[in-house]
Amino acid sequence: MSTPIRTILRRTILTQAARTPRRAYHASVLPSLVSTSSPEFTAKAQAMDALVADLEAKLAQARLGGGAKAAERMRSKGKKLPRERLSMLLDPHSPFLELSPLAAHEVYSESIPGAGMITGIGTVSGRQCVIVVNDATVKGGSYYPLTVKKHLRAQEIAREHGLPCVYVVESGGAALPHQANVFPDKEHFGRIFYNMAQMSALGIPQVAVVHGISVAGGAYVPAMADENIIVQNQGRIFLAGPPLVKAATGEEVDEETLGGGLMHSSESGVTDHLARDDEHALHIARGIVGDLGAAGKRTVGPSTKPEDPLYPAHELHGIVGTDVRQAFDMRDVIARVVDGSRFREFKKEYGTTMITGFAHVHGHEVGIVANNGILFSPSALKATHFIQLCSQRQIPLLFLVNVTGYMVGSKAEKAGIAKDGAKMVRAVACADVPKLTVIVGGSFGAGNYGMAGRAYSPRFLWMWPNAKVSVMGSGQLSQVMAQVSKDPAQHASLKSEIEHQSTALYSTARLWDDGIIKPTETRDVVGLALALSAREKTGSTGGAAASTTWDGNGHGFGVFRM
Repeated sequence: MSTPIRTILRRTILTQAARTPRRAYHASVLPSLVSTSSPEFTAKAQAMDALVADLEAKLAQARLGGGAKAAERMRSKGKKLPRERLSMLLDPHSPFLELSPLAAHEVYSESIPGAGMITGIGTVSGRQCVIVVNDATVKGGSYYPLTVKKHLRAQEIAREHGLPCVYVVESGGAALPHQANVFPDKEHFGRIFYNMAQMSALGIPQVAVVHGISVAGGAYVPAMADENIIVQNQGRIFLAGPPLVKAATGEEVDEETLGGGLMHSSESGVTDHLARDDEHALHIARGIVGDLGAAGKRTVGPSTKPEDPLYPAHELHGIVGTDVRQAFDMRDVIARVVDGSRFREFKKEYGTTMITGFAHVHGHEVGIVANNGILFSPSALKATHFIQLCSQRQIPLLFLVNVTGYMVGSKAEKAGIAKDGAKMVRAVACADVPKLTVIVGGSFGAGNYGMAGRAYSPRFLWMWPNAKVSVMGSGQLSQVMAQVSKDPAQHASLKSEIEHQSTALYSTARLWDDGIIKPTETRDVVGLALALSAREKTGSTGGAAASTTWDGNGHGFGVFRM
């Protein structure tokens, strides 16, 4: 992720804030007693620095796509590379919030950087859009199972926030060896086109730019778009290529005659604009987005003028470190994320292993739910109460996660931890406001559910490089395995496997999150997400996406077990 995210926040959020009257906001400045010169702080900072450096190296490698040879092949045909196309589409000097850049990392037997696709949120002609770019340097831009998942996730974000979609197309369609995991099921390839139809019906613009081959199911991306562009003598759209046509009908035909830009623009009517080259095509696309009128441009400004925190973000490295077993005070994290380091805490003296309260991030009001230890019954009840308040007041929720789970044992069970934990989980599931989740440490067991894990449909979920997600922590796992396994070798092997599967890198490769972010980026990334979440509802036709759209009507919470 590029560092200029702060730029878009200052240009969009600050501009809106300048026109927004500042409301009275009474919150205390969080004190910071962190000793930045202590050996513990230094050791934690060095460990986190190493993880961040490794993350940066992996991101840089993923951005190379299919490598130098594949890039040269594209250039030899007069084509721009995928990230060059993206840069031409975006407003100059505007940032791009990339989603899941390490998708498919070490998942398949062959290297598929970024799952062969670039997705994210950027500004085109002054509008924030979701952009989906096929990376033809990676296996010709073909769709592996995780490519489909990444494409669908981008569409889900677009629908939830009413963002126009721009598809930059060059793809050979489904990766045939993986067709059983790409083609037939509900969340497979066909869902892409279903989503395009649904979003168009909701008034969310769909624009496609065809730079190369767009074959078979992939031909429906431009065909389903509201408006599309094709590059002459380069773009190709057909349901079946020349070899399959010959096998099926005996007809011999070349690609240009079968599905070239001139034919589709002048005869079939499949395309709306014929471009000279990649650059011209993207210029046309920018013009289309600029002429969308009111469609996809419903925004609500921040409620207060943004202020920087009082404490530097780089101190987060030394506060949290990389060992999720080491405790830290989440207030020290909050103080380095929220405006002015001000936080109006709710129920501070009750359920002290849970921190709840109100703050602003880049001028946008937010309710924060953060862990400061294991979840006891009072902690769960406190969180439930606070989530209900935020839902009633239509205040978005930010979950800052470092949780080992809910308390166990006979005392906890007799006190009703199961029903109290269920109250919290129910509140998270039914809260009718945008939810954002950042896992800054561990997210274990049912604590993952109560703290808005992926299954609870947060608008966005990010992880820090040190984050862990698993059914239990490694310490508990060791104790359980020691009792159930008589074979120490099996015990060690399973422990190693589960620890590997709990890492942030393993998670992000499978799109269990929306990307790994640096701790120092947290404030700006959350601020951008809150700005997106503040967009007015564009309407819905039902379904899962509609049920998570912020409509202000409230769904209720069902029946709480008392």
